[in-house]
Amino acid sequence: MDRTFKEVQRFTQWWLWALLIGITLIPIYGVLRQIVFGQTFGDNPMSDTGLLIFLLGMLAFDYGFWMLRLVTEIDSRTISINFFPLAKREIHWSEVKTYQIVDYGFVGGWGIRMGTKYGTVYNTKGKTGLALELRNGRRYCVGTQKEEELATFLQEMEQLN
Repeated sequence: MDRTFKEVQRFTQWWLWALLIGITLIPIYGVLRQIVFGQTFGDNPMSDTGLLIFLLGMLAFDYGFWMLRLVTEIDSRTISINFFPLAKREIHWSEVKTYQIVDYGFVGGWGIRMGTKYGTVYNTKGKTGLALELRNGRRYCVGTQKEEELATFLQEMEQLN
C-alpha cells in the first residue's frame, strides 16, 4: 500500500477576515442608507446601481478568498500542489534534484509568490515549507502547517526507496 501525505490549508487568519468583512460592511451600509432608507451616502453619492455593483463585487471577492485552498499531496511517485482555483502543479520525484524542509521567512505575503530565493512559493500562512529544486533548475516551495508530520513522512519514504 502506497502511503500519502495530504495537507489542506486555507486562509484562516482572523485579522484578514476582519479586514475583508470590515471593508464589505461599507457598501452594505451604503446600500441600506441610500437604497433602503432613501438617504444619500456621502457628499457625492454613487448611483444606486454603482453601489449595488460595488457591493456584489466585494461579496464576490470575499467568496473568492473563502474558496481559496492549498492542497498538497505527496506519495512515492509525485508531489501535487493545488492552489485552488489559481494554480495546479504535479512534480514527479524523478524530476527532483534536492528537497528539504526550510524556514523560508516572510516572502512578501501569502498566496503565490514568484521570484523568491526558493523560486515560486505557494503558501497560506506561516513560514515553513518543503523546498524543491528540480533537475531543470526550477525551484518551488510549498508551505506547510504540518512540519513534523511531513518530515516523518519524507524520512519514511527515503527508507523505503
